[in-house]
Amino acid sequence: MDVIRSPHVLTDARPDTALAIGNFDGLHLGHQALLEQTAHLAERFDLAFALMCFEPLPATFFNPNDPVKRLMSVRDKVIGCRRAGLERLLMLRFNRAFSQLSPEAFVQHQVVQLARARHVIVGEDFRFGARAAGDVAMLTEFGRQLGFEVHPVAAVMTGGQRIASTRIRKALSEGDLAAAEAMLGRRYAIGGRVLRGQQLGRDLGYATINLRPPLPPAVHGVYAVRVNGPASTKLSNHPGVASIGQRPTVGGVDWLLEVHLFDYDGLLYGQHVEVEFVSHIRAEAYFDSLDAMVERMHEDAKMARTQLQA
Repeated sequence: MDVIRSPHVLTDARPDTALAIGNFDGLHLGHQALLEQTAHLAERFDLAFALMCFEPLPATFFNPNDPVKRLMSVRDKVIGCRRAGLERLLMLRFNRAFSQLSPEAFVQHQVVQLARARHVIVGEDFRFGARAAGDVAMLTEFGRQLGFEVHPVAAVMTGGQRIASTRIRKALSEGDLAAAEAMLGRRYAIGGRVLRGQQLGRDLGYATINLRPPLPPAVHGVYAVRVNGPASTKLSNHPGVASIGQRPTVGGVDWLLEVHLFDYDGLLYGQHVEVEFVSHIRAEAYFDSLDAMVERMHEDAKMARTQLQA
């Protein structure tokens, strides 16, 4: 899969595409419906299977003091797109100049010239261009003029409501992992490379692997988890307990995902692992002493083992 951040790396020899457009944060069931339609059209018309998304997320760009809680990091999005079979991922930089493109300029410069789209697949509520002035009807008219066909995809529903990244973020913030899983089509997960930490967990009898979550993270607190890693790590659906937060008891500032793997003593520094969130145990808390924190960690681990056996 080609990942393209700059139009300057492209050549005129690149193939035409069937192109899905959107933010695709989470790659939930609604996004998957768009990708399935895009893959079908790519195969039918012998086109490259492509996706166009934007980084940072536009809502975060316009409100930097209140950034969107990310469902997945850029790396996890790339991995998810590769797993979906994409041949080309256009991850365009959303900046001030990009935000000011008129709907017509966006279509001419990004959809036609950059992506070479022949079929464009979007959600039925898709908006584009400065001040979100463009809609599906306008995109369809541009397509008639510029030589591509537009395919709006109806929203995928759960519980009588449209699946959306905002709904998934709300479910995760409330600890409702089952609702998030129903909309994602899989357990919510965070992937990342294992970092070297301060070894505090090991000193306290709870050795952990540490990952940097996407910022700001969509989850917060203590969870029962399952962890997967490369074959060499022998981590496959491995049980554990995780804490994601800023570690107020030890004076932490940065966000960190700490995972204690049950009955595992392998070295994982530098390995890329994926942490699946199975059930919510409690919110992050401040403890008056390390002894009080360790006592609660014992309770968390016991509860996680029970929940993972259910």
